[in-house]
Amino acid sequence: MARYLVERELTSEGPRRTQGQGGQALRGKRSVTVNLGESPLAWLHAHGHLTDRQYDAGERLRTDWEKGQRAPSITMRWDPVRGQGSASGDLTPGERQLAARTRFDAAVAAAGPGLSDILWRVACAGESVPVAERALAWPVRSGKLVLRLALDRVADFYRLS
Repeated sequence: MARYLVERELTSEGPRRTQGQGGQALRGKRSVTVNLGESPLAWLHAHGHLTDRQYDAGERLRTDWEKGQRAPSITMRWDPVRGQGSASGDLTPGERQLAARTRFDAAVAAAGPGLSDILWRVACAGESVPVAERALAWPVRSGKLVLRLALDRVADFYRLS
């Protein structure tokens, strides 16, 4: 995974995006180095805001979203064809995509209509919690709590212990 490191001013609400800094160090202000390639869930988990169970649920949801949204192959496939005697658990790529899409839809439904918005924005779209809060017109610092509730419900859906 590529690392995209930038220096950001550290405020009470977290790192602030700064315009026109051009990679120069921020003089006279507290700053932090941010990896732009890191997922918001990984950041929240690394800083103790999510439990292992909540993080695993979010990663599982993101994986199903990525697998389920892949465009179908438009060129010839050279995968082996399933025979009559193959195991029942052996799925074709299209069947795996459909199964992932079905799991994703069911997990989001299990989270509930009020929680699925921030869940999708942070876990799948990769938005930070403050950005998602602003987009949803929520009060500051409410998103983390709602995200944790949503991830608990998704963890229950995936039967994570």
